[in-house]
Formats: sequence, C-alpha cells, structure tokens
Amino acid sequence: MQLRQSPTDPDFVQNPYPFYAAARAEGPLHYWDDYGMMAAFTYEAVNTILRDRRFGREVPPELARPVPDHLRPFYAIDDHSMLELEPPRHTRLRGLVLRAFTSRRVKALELDIITLAQELTEALPEGEFDLLPTFAAPLPVIIIARLLGVPEDMAPQLLRWSNDMVAMYQARRDRAVEDAAAKAAGDFAAYLSDYITARRRAPRDDLITELIAAEEDGERLSTEEMIATCVLLLNAGHEATVHTIGNGVAGLLASGFDIAPLMTPEQVDQTVEEVLRHDPPLHMFTRYAYEDIELFGHRFARGDQVALLLGAANRDPAAWPDPDRFDPTRPIRTNASFGGGLHFCIGAPLARLELRSALPVLFDRCPGLTLAEPPRYGDTYHFHGLERLMVRRG
Repeated sequence: MQLRQSPTDPDFVQNPYPFYAAARAEGPLHYWDDYGMMAAFTYEAVNTILRDRRFGREVPPELARPVPDHLRPFYAIDDHSMLELEPPRHTRLRGLVLRAFTSRRVKALELDIITLAQELTEALPEGEFDLLPTFAAPLPVIIIARLLGVPEDMAPQLLRWSNDMVAMYQARRDRAVEDAAAKAAGDFAAYLSDYITARRRAPRDDLITELIAAEEDGERLSTEEMIATCVLLLNAGHEATVHTIGNGVAGLLASGFDIAPLMTPEQVDQTVEEVLRHDPPLHMFTRYAYEDIELFGHRFARGDQVALLLGAANRDPAAWPDPDRFDPTRPIRTNASFGGGLHFCIGAPLARLELRSALPVLFDRCPGLTLAEPPRYGDTYHFHGLERLMVRRG
C-alpha cells in the first residue's frame, strides 16, 4: 500500500497517531511516498527489523554519495558517531564508550539531578509560564555538562549547538538548516578538541577523562571519536529528554489522574515507562537493507531503506490494550522509544534516571500545576516535541 502524508503538515505535526493507526490497520509495512521508502508501523515489524542484523544504519558503500563541501564540518563528526556505524567499528567504539559511561557513573548523578530539579522549581515564576525553557530544557543540558566535565556556564551555548545540529534530522531541513548545522558542528568540535587536549594534560573525575583513559585490546578512542561521542551524548540525550519531560508533563496534566500517587517510589517507574510509550520524543529511525530480504510480505533489495516508526509501534493495540489512552498504571512492557538491538540507546539509563528523579520533584514543589493553554508541538518531525508548554501554578 502506498501512503502520502507530509511530515510537515500542521495537522500531522500536532497529532501523527491517526495516520499511524490507519496505516497499521492495513498491515505492518507500507510505502511512504513522501519519504520514498517502506515504513514499518506495527510493534512486531519495528522490533523485528531493529534486531535483524541484515539491516543497519551505515549506508552500503556502493550507495555512498560525496559529502557536499558546505556540510563537511557536520559529517566530520557524524562519520565517527556510533549511531551511524556498524560492526566492527560500532562494536569497538560502543565497547570503549561503555567502559567510561558506566552504570555506576550514571547512578552517581541521581542526587545531582534531584538537587538541580529542586533549584529549577524554586526559581519557577508565579502565574503562567513556559515550562520548557524554565525546567525541561536546562535540566538535561546541565546534567550532560556536569557528566562531560565542561563548565556549566557553557550550557546555553551547548544547547544552541545541539538545536542547530539535530535540525539536520528533521523533515523541515533546507540549505539554511544545513549551513547552521555545519557551523555549529565546526564550533562544537573546535571547543571539544581544546577541552580534550586540556584533559589529557590535567585529568579530572569526569566522562571526558574516562573516555581518554578507556582502552580495549590495546585500542583507545581517537580525538575524532571522542568528539563524536560527546556530541552524540549531548544531542541525542538532551533532545530526547527535553521532549520527554515536556510531552510527559503535558500528558500527565491532561490525563485526569491524581498525579501525586503516580510519583511515589513504588509507582514512578511505571509512570515513566507510560510517558515514554504514549508520546515518545523520537518517532522515526531508518535502516538500510544489507542483502535481499523478504519480511512481512515485502521483498527488500540491498540498499533499500526502511523507516521504523517508533511512535506507531508504541500505539499498537496488539501490544497494548486501548493504546491511545494514557494510563500510568499499566504493567511495564518494553516499548520502542529507545530503539533496540545493536543500536539500543546508550543513554537510556540516564534518561530514565532523569525522568524518575526530576518529575516527582516538579509535582511535589508545584502540586497545583495545570495547563494554561493546549500544548502545541513543533515542526520538528521525526522528533516529536512541544514548541512551548504554558502552565499555571495553583
């Protein structure tokens, strides 16, 4: 079945789920004409392809195109990102990063996250205000800055670089977006290169120092790989967490649930998983077929791309009863929001920790929080996040 739906259409931007549901009802795979590729709409199809090693992120060599001159600074980083690589490079890079980005280091951030959430909520204004710039955006970028070991006063600049770079993955991409992304990439890389050099001379207890020290089978990360890893942690981690906090708070406030019981230590993990499932921050990830493959009634040729619709998978009634209903009391079942397989999100533990630590603080400090106006989503597909979240303190 061939589908047409502009990803920048205003109605789709505000609510893509009816399109997903209509497509999913007709079958697991359809050709999305606007993207020029097949798209997977069901939980089973998305999860199967995520885990099938015959598909991958890296473009087959015979299909690789020369990088335009104006985008060289951007791809100088992107070409070293584990997000875009396959084994053996991906295996080596992810293994080295995991030696530095340990569960112990992530867990040690819990008190920092809680304290920062308390500081941000104390600074919230009275009356009506936008929760995104006052809480949702600063929290993850400051935590990432602390994790990397860069000065916190760099957080606003990191945020600008991140926003400019991730726009390259959005449907609204044009030459102006590309130029801004290339400039941000060049500036970000130069800053990190200087910082890595400084850390080689004067190690500290931070992730950049750990990345410098990480070694496996006699191999270490190159400076280019360290830069790409730091950029990935900021861009992917920050962008996803901002959207998840915004979408999650909006969903909770609109749900009609009594929120306080949902934030208890016994219940908060279920609440976080439902926030991630119901309105995830990233709706699409693409893969290339590496050989001729037949799946779900469709034959993929080597080099064909397929769009894996994480947002559609998370609303599949075959996996969740009444999937359009926001229900934080659902039993936890693995959703597609962090991907799966080889490229499962390396920052998932940190994102979950930020959510389960920060949301209870917000609702404890602002118990009468309500929506001041209907939330509006930004034109940022394949991301799905609010452009603003106007709330009112009780």
